[in-house]
Amino acid sequence: MIKILMIEDDLELAEIIAEYLEQFDMKVDIAHEPYIGLSRLALNPYDLIILDLSLPGLDGLEVCEEIRKKYDTPIIISSARHDISDKVTALNLGADDYLPKPYNPQELQARIKSHLRRISNTKTTQAQVKKDLVYDKFKHTITMKDQEINFTNAEFDILSYLIKKEGGVVSREELVYNCSSISEDSSNKSIDVIISRIRQKIGDDPKIPKYIHSIRGIGYKLTQ
Repeated sequence: MIKILMIEDDLELAEIIAEYLEQFDMKVDIAHEPYIGLSRLALNPYDLIILDLSLPGLDGLEVCEEIRKKYDTPIIISSARHDISDKVTALNLGADDYLPKPYNPQELQARIKSHLRRISNTKTTQAQVKKDLVYDKFKHTITMKDQEINFTNAEFDILSYLIKKEGGVVSREELVYNCSSISEDSSNKSIDVIISRIRQKIGDDPKIPKYIHSIRGIGYKLTQ
């Protein structure tokens, strides 16, 4: 089932959309406040986000920016604000689509299918490049040579982030900021302990690492 997060303060509209999309095997979680939506996103993986701009407490453009700092989940803006500057700003902040209200639910469903199809095609193309460690954001799994490995939440968050960075150097501070299961007051030592546990589970020798390399004074990078 496709999981969708809808951040929308018009509950009547949200419920109409959710009921309509259910017939296409799409489950919609409704958050009527932006902070509730961000909290749910931190706790659950979603395939797509429908985001209103006129929200209580935090403007939708700010919400879009916050989401893009941590997640690459497709975002469809659903808004009654028709100013072209809002549309341009939203797209520049990382939104994938902009659907002005009022709209027909059929059009929304078609756009959702289009974005998910594009992601699926991209994923298929990437899968042709064989790698030992593969993060599947849709299944929320990490496999090692096609075998799924059980990780704690902190281990999973750190390793999946390293995989997504594709060989880029990642600081410990960046890991703390981008991994929701790690406390913001975590020390460098606690990050190192988690990395050590990950290495044990994937069979990576810290003295002669094949996957996770320590970058002195900065953090880590993953190569494969």
